[in-house]
Amino acid sequence: MPFSSTSPTVGVFALQGDVREHLRILTDLGTNAIGVRRPEELEACDAFIIPGGESTTMFKLARTFDLFEPIQQRIADGMPTFGTCAGMIMLADRVEDGTADQETLGGLDITVRRNAFGRQVDSFEGELEFDGFDEKVHAVFIRAPWVERTGEAVEVLACVEGGAAAGRVVAVREGNVMATSFHPEVGDDDRIHRYFVNLITTS
Repeated sequence: MPFSSTSPTVGVFALQGDVREHLRILTDLGTNAIGVRRPEELEACDAFIIPGGESTTMFKLARTFDLFEPIQQRIADGMPTFGTCAGMIMLADRVEDGTADQETLGGLDITVRRNAFGRQVDSFEGELEFDGFDEKVHAVFIRAPWVERTGEAVEVLACVEGGAAAGRVVAVREGNVMATSFHPEVGDDDRIHRYFVNLITTS
């Protein structure tokens, strides 16, 4: 069932990453979902998603296609924005273990650690309590970051519940900007995207 008849336009950064999966869920929720590769496409967006992928490649492509500053400015102006995995790194104000030339868009007063859970072979899945949800979320972590530190205005939405990483923060929100370390676009659970769409329609 579509989320809303108002059909906000939600852009997905489409130069690298899990673009199609996000577009599918957003379309199913009744939004006007578009891939964004150029500044003029960004201008049409009411909200924006930065998918999983490779954060260093993402910021370089955003620079190459003249999207970096326009996205940064839209976030600063209050555009609802959601980052998953590499998208969380792109939205963090500070990055640990980044490359020497690492740049981020900012927008979340957090410090993230790149590849905190390990390499690709250390990818894993688990069940998480997510703030406001009655049932746990099945989370898929692939070369995922985690949040090392949060600012006072940042709300923690989910933490790892077991194992060596128990207690690590993996989902946050600050105003209209939110991020997850994991990939909610994987599978059939649309609740986190629905949570984000609700931010758009209530902002």
